[in-house]
Amino acid sequence: MTSPLPQRYQRYAAPAGQRPVYPAAVELHGEREAVVWVPSAERPGEMVAIPKSYYVQPEPAGPPRDLTPQPLLDRQAQRMVGGGIGAGAAGAGVGWGFGQAAAGIATFGGSSAALVLLLLLLAARIGGRRSGDTITVYNHTSWWGRSSTRI
Repeated sequence: MTSPLPQRYQRYAAPAGQRPVYPAAVELHGEREAVVWVPSAERPGEMVAIPKSYYVQPEPAGPPRDLTPQPLLDRQAQRMVGGGIGAGAAGAGVGWGFGQAAAGIATFGGSSAALVLLLLLLAARIGGRRSGDTITVYNHTSWWGRSSTRI
């Protein structure tokens, strides 16, 4: 059965018995862009032509990196932390010792504390220089703020 309507237009349909013709843009030899041949990503060993404007120059290899493993914590930082902890422990020990001594003195009675202080002052007086001794001090000051003192 044939239709009385005209046949619908098909853009790339070839007339009966002919090969289809696909229109392509006309490219003149002088207008053609230069190509660059690069290794194919799909087929190893084969070269593929691509337009020069699409080609990106690969980055040059940089200097080799040092990949030796680094310690988790820095040695100098460990020393500083250890010194800080040690100084804190020493300060706590001195404070604890002073507190124990002060508590011991405080537990004495009023007269006992006065007796202990008197004994301390007497020991300091006896251990020091005698009152009749004369002391001569020599102080020599030189350039740039240097000075030396001798007795």
